[in-house]
Amino acid sequence: MKKFTIYLSLAAITLSLSACNFNKTNASSKSEELIVNKEIEKNKTYAKTDFSFDVDPATFTVSITENGEKAEVSKPQEAKEVTDLKKSKDEISWTYPTEQLKVKLKKENNHLAVALTSLSDEDTTFTWPKLDAKNYVLPIAEGKTIPNDQKEWLAYFKQNEELSMSEAFSMSFLTTNQETFATTFVMDNTFNSDLLTKTEPHLTLEASHNFIGFDKNKTLNYRLYVTDNDPVAIAKTYQMDRIDLGEFKTLDEKEKENPEIKKMRGAIQVYYWNSRILTTEDIKWGKLPQMVDQPIFQWIGELLTQYGEDGSEEYLKALEAFKNNEGYKFEKNTFLTSINYVLLYPQFYNKDIFKNPDAKAQELIDKGIDKLSEQERYTLNKHLLAGVLGDLTPPLEEWGQATSSDVFKDMKASGVENAWIGLPNWANGLMNPAMVKTAADEGYLIGPYDSYQSIQENASIDWNTASFPNKNLYENATIAKKNGEKVAGFLGKGRKLNPTQIFPDVEERFTGIMQNKIPFNSWFLDTDAAGEIYNDYSPDHLTTQSEDVAGRLKRMDYFNKNGLVVGSEGGNDFASKDMVFAHGIETPVIMWSDPDMRENKESEYYVGSYAALDGGIPTKYKKVVPIKEEYKAIYTDPVYSLPLYKLVYNRSVITSHQWEWDSYKIKDQVGERRMKEYLYNTPPMMHIDKAAWDEHKQDISENAKIWSPFQKAALQHEMTDFNVLTDDRLVQRTDFGDKLSVIANFSGTDYNADGVKVTSHTALIINDGKETVVKTEG
Repeated sequence: MKKFTIYLSLAAITLSLSACNFNKTNASSKSEELIVNKEIEKNKTYAKTDFSFDVDPATFTVSITENGEKAEVSKPQEAKEVTDLKKSKDEISWTYPTEQLKVKLKKENNHLAVALTSLSDEDTTFTWPKLDAKNYVLPIAEGKTIPNDQKEWLAYFKQNEELSMSEAFSMSFLTTNQETFATTFVMDNTFNSDLLTKTEPHLTLEASHNFIGFDKNKTLNYRLYVTDNDPVAIAKTYQMDRIDLGEFKTLDEKEKENPEIKKMRGAIQVYYWNSRILTTEDIKWGKLPQMVDQPIFQWIGELLTQYGEDGSEEYLKALEAFKNNEGYKFEKNTFLTSINYVLLYPQFYNKDIFKNPDAKAQELIDKGIDKLSEQERYTLNKHLLAGVLGDLTPPLEEWGQATSSDVFKDMKASGVENAWIGLPNWANGLMNPAMVKTAADEGYLIGPYDSYQSIQENASIDWNTASFPNKNLYENATIAKKNGEKVAGFLGKGRKLNPTQIFPDVEERFTGIMQNKIPFNSWFLDTDAAGEIYNDYSPDHLTTQSEDVAGRLKRMDYFNKNGLVVGSEGGNDFASKDMVFAHGIETPVIMWSDPDMRENKESEYYVGSYAALDGGIPTKYKKVVPIKEEYKAIYTDPVYSLPLYKLVYNRSVITSHQWEWDSYKIKDQVGERRMKEYLYNTPPMMHIDKAAWDEHKQDISENAKIWSPFQKAALQHEMTDFNVLTDDRLVQRTDFGDKLSVIANFSGTDYNADGVKVTSHTALIINDGKETVVKTEG
């Protein structure tokens, strides 16, 4: 693990850097002045207006002429029969009778409008545009620039010849770089659209759109914009398009509706693992051998036998080992896992075992076990257990606090002023409400992971997100394919839920969790902004992908209106108005299909499992692994990365890594990724339990002291500029307004230009003339 030092230089400097646009990476050119203060104004546009177009209806070839230069921006398809051809000065339309498709192109002020309308009541597919360029700019995750002959990208697309654009793309456009200008094809949305790729003799792309027969909206709209060959112009043009559609909302606007969002500014992002209310520190292990024959421990075994997914065999072996004074680390973990697990059970209360409940337990028993909320049930179970364990444990109010509340207090004392804390499940909070209260009292955001993606008929108690009181949902609210087959749930278990059918169940779950006023102030909704959108062919609730997304946004809005700071996996911008933060834009899931990473436990690339024998961080999130060389260009190499999403949404959505790939996860890339976090205004993310906090405390707290004020300043502005400063593309600069800049030097040599020096493998922050250096050390 690399260590980091961050230091300040108080010397003010005057900064003047030559700007290198997308195609000009000549670092020796000093003639261009840096453009600053490019805050986006409502009426400002980077899109060119003085272009003309030609189209061949038979082959649907589209050419653009701009400043005397002509380029074929959509290549010829196989010739089709054309009818109803109509043409005027700025408009042309026709019909493809065989394909039952009407086409209309119209030159608007700053774009070419293209409308494709299906005339069929059946499902049909039409492919357009067909792209063949030397370079592509695509909104894959944060953004990528992809040469058509780059070997790793060719290998990637050879393996992924058909990509669902609503999953693969974070925004609704695709761009080709022509010789003298760029052409960007912007769609209203990417629903029902796929990216088809060919890799011989080089990379070519086609967009394939599926028109759904029962969808009332049969029109796909493109707006073709012409801009300079500059990622800033491309991204800002797309931003204006979203604003014009009414699909853009700033954090400032969101904060007016929910002031809690302010706490997200400058926050590091932490997934906190504390699945045990009783920890190893809470057990007086020397006393346990004399107690293992007590009825409570036999009762735990019976509960595990009857309700536990893995039964009671290992637990009973551990008890026997303790009885023989042979209880070591494995037996202690087995014992703690079992005892914490049964505390979740509604069947835990047994009047023959718990004969003398304390006052609080008796109060809850008198209320009626079946009338208790989930939090009250956990409170009852803890009080019952504490009453029979006696002095084997400390007082109940101390259970688990050394590994939860005390860590949050230490984080604050160590200088972590702002943090978002995500719990792996709401049950972790309901079992330990003192932990949630402490986090909130320290000024942090804290909330549970929640999911409405899948449902299982008999979900285990630790997969409670796939379980609902409403037993009709499994048959009546799940998604069917066109052939009637139900869509399988996550990891092939259960079924996928139709979000338009379960809103009352969302409300029921939320009110149930919150009814005892646990102070959650954030909520994380798995997959809601990550694509995986469906057309549901169930006869009783035919649902289009647009309606599927509307159902997701309705529940996001519900959590927003209940005062929660809402985040989701993915960050695809159809949800940009309703989410505050997103996990997966900066580092998405890396090669889900690679067996060396997912199945082969002997491989150095194996990312780990969901299991955590010690109740802490599962190895999937804790284990540090390298990634294969062929994946670096796709996922982490700054040479092919562009801050497209940030150029559009810096002031709207706070984006970070997918939780499987936190800031510490990738071996030998921790320093490089930290530099990029500052360059792209990406919050550091880490998985923490008490042990991990102790290990990383100095690094996290020192970095947080710089990160928090940096991001608070960066979020006050658009990302106004992005420049590549060297031919190898390894020195890059971003600007936020006219006073805040970051230069990241990913190369092995120092960068020195215009009086500014950036040492190799460091990032330089300039805020109103003051320098801050983030330096990695081997």
